[in-house]
Amino acid sequence: MKQIEGYIDVPGGRVWYTRIGDGNKTPLVVLHGGPGNTHDPLKSVLHVLADERPVIFYDQLGSGNSDRPTDPLLWRTERFIEELIAIREALDLKEVHLLGHSWGTMLAASYLIERKPSGVRSVILSSPCLSAERWKKDADQFLAHLPEDVQLTITRNEEQGTTDSEEYQEAMNEYYKRHVCRLDPLPSIIAESRAKANKDVYMTMWGPSEFSPQGNLKTYDCTPQLHEIQIPTLFVCGRYDEASPESTHYYQSIVPASELHVFEQSSHVSYLEETHEYVRIVRGFLSKAE
Repeated sequence: MKQIEGYIDVPGGRVWYTRIGDGNKTPLVVLHGGPGNTHDPLKSVLHVLADERPVIFYDQLGSGNSDRPTDPLLWRTERFIEELIAIREALDLKEVHLLGHSWGTMLAASYLIERKPSGVRSVILSSPCLSAERWKKDADQFLAHLPEDVQLTITRNEEQGTTDSEEYQEAMNEYYKRHVCRLDPLPSIIAESRAKANKDVYMTMWGPSEFSPQGNLKTYDCTPQLHEIQIPTLFVCGRYDEASPESTHYYQSIVPASELHVFEQSSHVSYLEETHEYVRIVRGFLSKAE
C-alpha cells in the first residue's frame, strides 16, 4: 500500500505527516488527542481504511515526530487550527473527511465552527470533549466511585501541588484503568506513544491529569455553537468512557445531521478496545457521507 511521509511548515515550526493509500474515495484526516500526544495509536487501527481512500495522520506541533519548540504561547487552540489549515493547503486536500479523538474533537469542532471551511464532507467526533465544565462534572462523578484512599490521595496532592508525586500517578492510574483504557496489559502502542508525547503541551492546555483541567482549555465550551455544524456528523464513545455516553448524547442532540454510536465494552480508546467494531462503524459512516 502506497505510503509517503514528510514535513509541513506550519505556524511555529514543522509538523510530520504520513499519507497512506491512494484509493479514489475522499481522504480522511485524523486529529489525535492530548493535547501533546501522537498519531501512533490511531494509525495502528485506522490505517486499514487506506484500502478505500488516502488516510492522513500527523503529529501536532510539539509532539511525536514533529518539531518541539518550547514557546508556551504556541499551545493554544487557534494555532492548532492554523496548523490544520496549513496541512490541508500543503497536501492540496480540497475535499476531506475529518476524524478527531478526545482533544482532537475540540480542534475539529473549533475549526468547523470558527472557520466554516469548504470541502469538509463529514466529521467523526470520537470520545468528544466539547465542554470542559461538563467533562469535569463527569470526571468528579467517576472519581467518587474510586476507593476512598485513592480519592484522598488525589485531593491531597492537587491541593498541595504535588501532582508529579508517585502516589498521585498511581492514584491517577486507578481512574485511567476504568475510564481511559480497560485493556490489561496496556497495548504497547500506548506506552510507545506516551514516550513521544509532550507533557508541557498537555500541562499548558489541559492540566496534571485527565480529571483536572487547569490549563487554557479549562473554560472551553463550544456547545452554544454546535448547531452550526451542518455536515454529516458521527459521535462515538465507549460505555465506560471518560467522555460519558450521557454527555456525548447531549452533544449529538445539538448537531442537526448527526448520529451516535456507543461501544458497549470500551472506555476512552474504543478504537483499541473494540477495534473491529470501531473500524466497521467508521467505515460505514464514511461510505454514507461520500
